[in-house]
Amino acid sequence: MFTGIVEELGEVIALEPAGDSARLTVRGPLVVSDATHGASIAVNGVCLTVTEFKDDAFTVDVMKETLDRSSLAALEPGSPVNLERPVRAADRLGGHIVQGHVDGVGRIVSREPGERWEVVTVELPQRLARYVVEKGSITVDGVSLTVVEARDDAFTIALIPTTLELTTLGRKGPGDPVNLEVDVVAKYVERLVTAGAVK
Repeated sequence: MFTGIVEELGEVIALEPAGDSARLTVRGPLVVSDATHGASIAVNGVCLTVTEFKDDAFTVDVMKETLDRSSLAALEPGSPVNLERPVRAADRLGGHIVQGHVDGVGRIVSREPGERWEVVTVELPQRLARYVVEKGSITVDGVSLTVVEARDDAFTIALIPTTLELTTLGRKGPGDPVNLEVDVVAKYVERLVTAGAVK
C-alpha cells in the first residue's frame, strides 16, 4: 500500500520490449537505498515488483495488462517518473490509501497558472467519473491530490509549488497522459451497495 506522497523523481534508463511484456529500468537512488528482490515500488502510480537492483537503479517486469491499462508503455530513456516505496505500518498516512492499481489513463486538458500554484484540468474515462467527487481524493501519476471540481468527463486539481517542483506533474502539458487511480473506498462502497440491491 502507498500514500501518494512521491519520495523521489526518478529517471527511466531503459524500457525493453519482451514479447507481451517489458522490462523497465529506472534510476532512483533513494528508493533503491533499501530495496530488496521482490520489493514493491510505485512508478508513476503503478505498483511494480523489483527483479534486479544495482547501485542507484532498479529493474521491474511490466506485464501486458499493466502496459494496456497505464501510460508506462509511452516511457522512454530520460523520462522522469514519480517514485514511492510502500508505506510501513508505523508511518504517517500523509496522502490517502493508494494501492498502485491504475484504473485508467487520463489526459491533461489545460493548465491555468496562478501566482504560486496551478489549476490543472484532467480528462478521464467516463466509467471512472462516478468515483470522483469534489474535495475527494484521486491519485494522478502516483500523486495523492484533492479534487477541486468534478465533471462527467474531467476533473480539476490544484498543484502547489512543491508538487510542481518535485513530481512529473510540473512538467506535463496538454495532451500528456497520466495514470489515474480512484479512491478504493468508493469502489468498495459501490460494490457493497450494488450487491445489496441485487438481493
